[in-house]
Amino acid sequence: MLIELTSNILVIGSLIIIGSFLMVYFIIPKVIWINKYRRLMDDPNCRSSHKRSTPTMAGFSFFLTLIIIIFFINSWDKDGISVSYIASFVIIFTIGLKDDLANATPKAKIAGEIVAVLFILFCKGLQIPSLEGFLGIFTIPSLLSYILIIVAILIIINAYNLIDGIDGLAASIGITIFSIYALIFYAIGLNFYFLLSLSFIGMLIAYLRYNISNIDKIFMGDTGSLVIGFSISFLTLKFLSIEPLQFDHFTFFPENKIIVAIAILCIPLFDTFRVIIIRLLLKKNPFYPDRNHIHHILIDNGLSHFSASLVLAVLNYIIVLILIYESSVYNSIIMVGILVFVYALFLLLFFKLKQLIRLRQKQSKELHKSAVK
Repeated sequence: MLIELTSNILVIGSLIIIGSFLMVYFIIPKVIWINKYRRLMDDPNCRSSHKRSTPTMAGFSFFLTLIIIIFFINSWDKDGISVSYIASFVIIFTIGLKDDLANATPKAKIAGEIVAVLFILFCKGLQIPSLEGFLGIFTIPSLLSYILIIVAILIIINAYNLIDGIDGLAASIGITIFSIYALIFYAIGLNFYFLLSLSFIGMLIAYLRYNISNIDKIFMGDTGSLVIGFSISFLTLKFLSIEPLQFDHFTFFPENKIIVAIAILCIPLFDTFRVIIIRLLLKKNPFYPDRNHIHHILIDNGLSHFSASLVLAVLNYIIVLILIYESSVYNSIIMVGILVFVYALFLLLFFKLKQLIRLRQKQSKELHKSAVK
């Protein structure tokens, strides 16, 4: 009976979620205590959504938990990739730790991230030799494939890092993304990646409990956002490397797997490209910080941090469902057009919301002037 239970992947998955949750849940209070004792606090500034100094580096609990979880799920690693993944994970965590403690420069962070990517770049289970007919493209040169992989991973890591701006958002979006990948990998029997996805869901649920708390609040910091972003990019790379025969488990066409991946990551990617476009139009540095992120727009329109996070997580799920359905009907050329249309709607929606903020600010100033008179 015990052997049957331990061989059941759903039972193991349940234990992984519970174990990951409990480890993060009990490690975070220790991290909070160390932060307060050593005064390693995140102080608010003009862009901050918090009003008082808050402990950070919850990602330290993710790091410890993942190392332990990998030990238990390593036997399901048929690609022999866990060691390479851990090596990359350690480098990414170190970059985040450096940034949380002493602010790393963007160039140093990018250089470190590229080094981390090199540890998994050549692993046989993550190769993408073909785009399966995406936009009519099948086989691609190995060098071009490696360059595209590096660029894609860097974009995903930093896109996820950029959405970590209000309480609950990074965790909610992370749970959304990992849950979708968990379903995909379970469907095709990639149990190592399925269990890895579940472990992050457990971690982020535990972290969310503290992140939205008014008493023992903590931020994940770059130690958290970078390692979660890297792990999302790792699972995305595995998804894109799935062989065509394995797509028999899904309704969407293999040529649309890039569209599906973009849909799964839609909120971080859409927001990142939107903010970069705005900054370039304003002739500012693309990396210049401001309050143009979609989560800032939502809370400036009156939503609470939790409500804004919930809205964006649900929106992410809706876009995934729509684009996966469409990807089972149309070819990649039409799907690119649909993706552009969805993005245009996204831009229009948040442009209108931004206009509402400006209108209220203008009315507030006029009322203030009238009161002064």
